[in-house]
Amino acid sequence: MKPFLDSTFLLETKTAENLYHDYAAEQPIYDYHCHLSPQLIAEDKCFDNLGEIWLDGDHYKWRAMRCNGVDEVFVSGKAPWREKFKKWAETVPYTLRNPLYHWTHLELQRYFGVTELLNAETAERIYEQCSERLQTPEYSVRNLMRKMKVRAACTTDDPIDTLEAHRQLAEEGFEIRVKPSFRPDRAMNLSNPQAWKAYIHLLEKASNTAISDFASLLRAIEQRHTYFHQMGCRLADHGLTLIRPALFTRGQIEAIFSKAMQGETVTEHEQRQFEMAFLNEVCRLHHRRGWVQQFHIGAFRNTNTRMFSTLGADAGYDSIADYQQGPGVLHLLDKLNQDDELGKTILYNLNPADNAIFATMAGNFQDGQTAGKIQWGAAWWFLDQKDGIEAHLNTLSRLGLLGRFSGMLTDSRSFLSYPRHEYFRRILCNLIGKDVENGEIPNDEALLKPFIEGICYGNAKNYFG
Repeated sequence: MKPFLDSTFLLETKTAENLYHDYAAEQPIYDYHCHLSPQLIAEDKCFDNLGEIWLDGDHYKWRAMRCNGVDEVFVSGKAPWREKFKKWAETVPYTLRNPLYHWTHLELQRYFGVTELLNAETAERIYEQCSERLQTPEYSVRNLMRKMKVRAACTTDDPIDTLEAHRQLAEEGFEIRVKPSFRPDRAMNLSNPQAWKAYIHLLEKASNTAISDFASLLRAIEQRHTYFHQMGCRLADHGLTLIRPALFTRGQIEAIFSKAMQGETVTEHEQRQFEMAFLNEVCRLHHRRGWVQQFHIGAFRNTNTRMFSTLGADAGYDSIADYQQGPGVLHLLDKLNQDDELGKTILYNLNPADNAIFATMAGNFQDGQTAGKIQWGAAWWFLDQKDGIEAHLNTLSRLGLLGRFSGMLTDSRSFLSYPRHEYFRRILCNLIGKDVENGEIPNDEALLKPFIEGICYGNAKNYFG
């Protein structure tokens, strides 16, 4: 029987152990998609306690606590952090076989050297020990990132953001590259015309552009796109339930814009037309500037209307969507490709039923010049657990080029989430190690070393620049 979380964690063979410890473990981290706060990095914040750094905004933990019958006051409410942490500690034993159990104890070990299991009995002791350390300069957010060998972190930023925190970090010469990513979802979301109109006014101010029609909306977006580029941005991100194919004329889009600006309800078909028109134009901007565009597709978001009205978005009330995803994605990519304006693209699906569709879709638009130009992105959100990661790696191996894969990302709001890269790397090395011992892959260092190191770090560094 193996000890819990020892050096052989998730590694089932001797070859897997060697691959991980010799090639993967010491690789730096290129976290090319996260939701970390650049402002907290600029401030080099020291958190007051383990509850705050672990539970604030972490909807993974919030969902688990609700499932365990924890009252909302201890989840997203105003209870003291110590009491919230105790409720989380009481929940942890029930998360066995959920990745939260592994992540929780990896984070305790890797950051704080704590090897005790977290539960109701150990909660107070662990809280005090870790909180005391967090208040010291050694545990500031920048030093937490340094400790995990982070080389780059790409945050997720709205076009109206001033990016002042990014400017400060660049001017200070912070050695970890913290770069913005352009996420213009709100500019094309007509599901709530009143909210969209309010956002358009904010975009007008940020871009110093009067927005009176679709054409001027695009000018405002381009102005912000230019500003982001000047601030070092080289990635865009689009979070969509699905990309919906739709034909449209420019006159129709202008009419839909006018309708939304007047606060009128926009039909589902009109929303579909507007989204496709917007994506067509913005993706051409990405291509012209040489950016990588990412599409996170397939979540039912904010499904609990009552809690959405109370807590807002990203509160843990999302789930996997079951739409037919292929037609819309193919429609968009093919249209851009016809005009030779399809840039580097990463596609992420949330429904595992779409794995083979997305893996093969990426192969349709490679250009024979840029290795891995169109990528099937890492197992995301509900899929970034052991089974989901293995399924992703196996499908990509069968239907694409695993050796060109840009590897893992955190997609996290927590500065303690970087052991997720270790979790991924161990699963990767275990899969490859078993194949080596089965005689399915050569036991050849010259082959395996660059393969593993590339997936862990080098491929992302080369792909994103």
